[in-house]
Amino acid sequence: MKHVLSILAVSLLAACGSESKTDIATQPNSVTMTEAAKTTFTYPQTAKGDVVDSYFEQKIADPYRWLEDDRSSETEAWVKAQNKVTFNYLEQIPYREQIKQKLAASWNYEKVTAPFKEGKYTYFYKNDGLQNQYVLYRQLEDGSSEVFLDPNTFSTDGTTSMAEVSFSKDGSILAYSISEGGSDWRKIIIIDVETKKPLESELTDVKFSGISWFGNEGFYYSSYDKPDGSELSAKTDQHKLYYHKLGSVQKDDAVIFGGTEAQKHRYVGATVTEDDRYLLISAAVSTSGNKLFLKDLANPDSPLVTILDHTDSDTDLLDNDGSKLFLVTNLNAPNKKVVTVDATKPQPENWQDLIPQTDNVLSASTGAGYIFAEYMVDAIAKVQQYDYSGKLVRDITLPGVGSVGGFSGKKDDQKLYYTFTNYITAQTIYDFSPTDGNSSVYSKSGAKFDSDNYVSEQVFYSSKDGTKVPMIISYKKGLKRDGSNPTMLYGYGGFNVSLTPAFNIPNAVWMELGGVYAVPSLRGGGEYGKAWHQAGTQLQKQNVFDDFIAAAEYLQKEGYTSKDKLAIRGGSNGGLLVGAVMTQQPELIKVALPAVGVLDMLRYHTFTAGAGWAYDYGTSEQSKEMFDYLLAYSPVHNVKAGVAYPATMVTTADHDDRVVPAHSFKFAAELQAKDAGVNPQLIRIETNAGHGAGTPVSKQIEQTADMVSFTLYNMGYKQLP
Repeated sequence: MKHVLSILAVSLLAACGSESKTDIATQPNSVTMTEAAKTTFTYPQTAKGDVVDSYFEQKIADPYRWLEDDRSSETEAWVKAQNKVTFNYLEQIPYREQIKQKLAASWNYEKVTAPFKEGKYTYFYKNDGLQNQYVLYRQLEDGSSEVFLDPNTFSTDGTTSMAEVSFSKDGSILAYSISEGGSDWRKIIIIDVETKKPLESELTDVKFSGISWFGNEGFYYSSYDKPDGSELSAKTDQHKLYYHKLGSVQKDDAVIFGGTEAQKHRYVGATVTEDDRYLLISAAVSTSGNKLFLKDLANPDSPLVTILDHTDSDTDLLDNDGSKLFLVTNLNAPNKKVVTVDATKPQPENWQDLIPQTDNVLSASTGAGYIFAEYMVDAIAKVQQYDYSGKLVRDITLPGVGSVGGFSGKKDDQKLYYTFTNYITAQTIYDFSPTDGNSSVYSKSGAKFDSDNYVSEQVFYSSKDGTKVPMIISYKKGLKRDGSNPTMLYGYGGFNVSLTPAFNIPNAVWMELGGVYAVPSLRGGGEYGKAWHQAGTQLQKQNVFDDFIAAAEYLQKEGYTSKDKLAIRGGSNGGLLVGAVMTQQPELIKVALPAVGVLDMLRYHTFTAGAGWAYDYGTSEQSKEMFDYLLAYSPVHNVKAGVAYPATMVTTADHDDRVVPAHSFKFAAELQAKDAGVNPQLIRIETNAGHGAGTPVSKQIEQTADMVSFTLYNMGYKQLP
């Protein structure tokens, strides 16, 4: 069984550019602020090339194309020069070190996860406080515990992290993957649980993969053919599923799916049922949906049976009971439902509803012989317990209004665990008795944050087209709505991702400093199902930006903040969101923090991983209409000369092989070359780091301190509020 530790990593932000001299000044508009000192500096020289592309007979210049080669000596020199300017600027902020110390003190408490049993041992993760990576422990028969795997020993600087952890069926063998320097390319290491020693050579060049065991014999994993040279040249649209038999060498691993043109898909993954009876293969072209295939592992010569052969719906295996399959699907059910079908005739025409669709989005899990249906009600969790006949056992009473995770385990587990959190409540772990529905606290958070002193409220506002959008606003009690409060507006709005309320230290520190933290549920996300997602894709992508702009306007209108005290932040697809909004309405905000963003919308699909994002974005090649639409909001192409932009710190990482740093490089270069205002246009480039997952705590603290310092300083604070 696999166990993935999900640790929220805060992505930072940055921005960069060309040669010019700028006076950086902030003007206070409140008696609580003092004027920040003016600083004059010179941006590094960014050479312009003469590259011009043609799209439907329209010529588009791409002067910074050379920055796409992130392995070149010229780009390396540019990165060093940009970081020098950025860190020289950050070092002048008088309270930067104070914020860093406050973050470290707030972060420094013991954190544990719920236990899970594999074989004869019970395992759990723990971080003593400021350890860069969580440590995997196991409990011994005498009740004591010992370190089982410590990723902090994998590298001297803490930048090698442990990702997927998957035990063989009897728990005697472990396969786990590691990421070095934040890369999405992983290695899989196989060890004997008793001795902790490797059983064979590691598997290399594994990407976007689970690890699903078949008994103790071997496991399924996925990857692409690794490109030579720069990641930018990779065409990663043929993901392959492999089977690794223990004792064999990787080059002999059999390709189970994805080896032919007909099986060419962006993402391929496998799940083996708990009883080792069936292999389910999911093949997705994009976020639009997946194909689903079944193999009866009891008969090695059995053919691969097609369950679904289209990609406009998402269907996944939940569990099986003998030949009876339990599937979660949004086929003809945009908010998802649970269906059953016999494995001998698994096609949709034979499906039977077990837990019908409701008005709220469903996610489902199993454990202890029950099905747990979690619903998002305006992004807030509600959980119901069902038996395998589809009978409702109970509505589960949760500790409060917020998000839950867990309610999963093996069929014979007697006790399950779940977590509860929201923006002002640190994560608490509860144990749950599935027989009587009772919960009790298993592990209370040691976070140094008093929830009683804070408020987290949900509001609804109208977007440009009248759509009602929910937003959760969190802040310290006693807040005066006089427009003077520093406010961080965070968004994502894409790829069916739902932003549900969760506590983290950076946001807690922001609120402790008097800041407001606001998170809207933008279209493009999954909070209201498939229709909500689709309303923020392709030729409707502007809805996402309009929703975010309307959120900013609401916060200002209601007095939470003002345009001089508002910062916007987002990472990856959220980085695109920030880049689009700051170029469309630069006067609306004071600080922009686009992190690891998708910012060149004309060329993103030519970069590594980008080919899989076409469902949400469309591509500049698919039609003249789509090209015109992308060009109209592409942040790199909409930086205008003579415009005063918000204080901007773009952030990226030199090892990001998901959203390659070229996006951020080119955007920063455009800002520095064209900005007509007095606000800084900087880029902060993390070295030996990737897209964010597995970022060591030390780097998270440094990144967050720089982000908070930059934001407050450019809102006019000479000292901490």
